[in-house]
Amino acid sequence: MSTTVQEAIKGTREAFIQLIRANEQSMYAVARGILKSDSDAADAIQEAILKAYNGIGGLREPAYFRTWLIRILINECRQIARHNSKFIPMIGLVEREDAHGFESTVEFDELLGELDLEHKEVVVLYYMEDMSVKEIAQLLDISEGTVKSRLYRARMRLAVLLKETEPEVGLQ
Repeated sequence: MSTTVQEAIKGTREAFIQLIRANEQSMYAVARGILKSDSDAADAIQEAILKAYNGIGGLREPAYFRTWLIRILINECRQIARHNSKFIPMIGLVEREDAHGFESTVEFDELLGELDLEHKEVVVLYYMEDMSVKEIAQLLDISEGTVKSRLYRARMRLAVLLKETEPEVGLQ
């Protein structure tokens, strides 16, 4: 992989394409986890790829290509999320099949949508991308303690949201 990154830095288009293909699933998972729609995720990915292609010559350490690429993507997601926050979203109704699980990823996405951006980022990176606290801290340029506190707050908020979505059992 390091050789491919070095080739891409030198300007080899095919090497860059190979790197993007190797990282496309991670990019989609991160973008879709942060943003609410597939089209927004696709826009963020497209912009991130373009910026990475134009800026790869400035990458100093080939071993950190993936981290560098994901950081660009997260910045694009933040920009789109800020833009979207100016609009009032239409909230769709999702019915629960049972009280213990998610009927679909739509329901999970709605729960994630209730988190603010900084908490959503750490949840997506930690749980969906299986990154360590240390990796997340480096990627987002924050301390490990901040990552841990954001994860804690996100878990607490998600627990409250899950409790609110459980169907109530009436006494009759």
